[in-house]
Amino acid sequence: QGELVESGGASVQSGGSLRLSCLFPGFRDNTSRYCMAWFRQTPGNAREGVARIDSDLSLSYADAVKGRFTISLDNAKKTLYLDMNDLDTEDTATYYCARGGVCPAPISYYTGQRLHFFQSWGQGTQVTVSS
Repeated sequence: QGELVESGGASVQSGGSLRLSCLFPGFRDNTSRYCMAWFRQTPGNAREGVARIDSDLSLSYADAVKGRFTISLDNAKKTLYLDMNDLDTEDTATYYCARGGVCPAPISYYTGQRLHFFQSWGQGTQVTVSS
């Protein structure tokens, strides 16, 4: 398994935009399907799924971010992205990227023990949205 490295977290004002990136250089992707996802977590709360993309490019978003966030995957650059628009203070969290096997379920399915489906995790990047 390889390493996942997130970047792009910052402090922004409400209504602003950010792009998070997750580099996964150590993974070989030409022979098997896989799934990548973004999760977020605030202190004292459980980690929650934000969006996921399968290697066949099927997508799933949490209801809270639909229409505002876009997940995308550039296999040539071995980079996962999360474009976040119209940010709200409720989006303040540490954002993590994760990688696992095929994930046909909606992102909301991956909670609690099901987080173990994702074998590789990044270190997290902080997003802070102020009003």
